[in-house]
Amino acid sequence: MKKFSYGVFAGLTLGAGMLVLVASGVVILAFGPGPKVGLAIALGGIIGSIAAMGFVANRLLDRANADPEINNQPDNG
Repeated sequence: MKKFSYGVFAGLTLGAGMLVLVASGVVILAFGPGPKVGLAIALGGIIGSIAAMGFVANRLLDRANADPEINNQPDNG
């Protein structure tokens, strides 16, 4: 399997957050809500972006830690 790359990790994590931010921007532009609703959608997009980045980062790190070839650690079992 491939070695762990911080560049790929950062790109995928930030890409997931950017997708959520773009989606919330599209929702705001498509529906043209008032200021309070637009602010609520934007804040939801920011919170969703943080959640998406955390989810993707955890999945990538869990996958890298599960593969002993990536870890370069001896198998003790």
